[in-house]
Amino acid sequence: MFIVLLHYIKPTSEVDRLVDEHRQFLARYYASGHFLMSGPQEPREGGVILAQARDKAEIEAIMRQDPFHREAIAEYQFVEFIPKFTVAGLAQYKA
Repeated sequence: MFIVLLHYIKPTSEVDRLVDEHRQFLARYYASGHFLMSGPQEPREGGVILAQARDKAEIEAIMRQDPFHREAIAEYQFVEFIPKFTVAGLAQYKA
């Protein structure tokens, strides 16, 4: 399991220009089962994605398809973790 942290490195106006395309990217990986949860940080300095992938190489390859990556709008940090505890509704994601 991965937490992907996005940090915007360009003005919000640049982010807003690509939000629709970014959401299409997100939808594709929700449909594939890779993305479980996502949203903007507060304050709006970036975003967070909770994702599952075989390994770090796979999630990095997925994130390279993000239009925010293509346009160098965001930097990415990948935090891999092994979920040991969850609420009942998320028990299927425990390792």
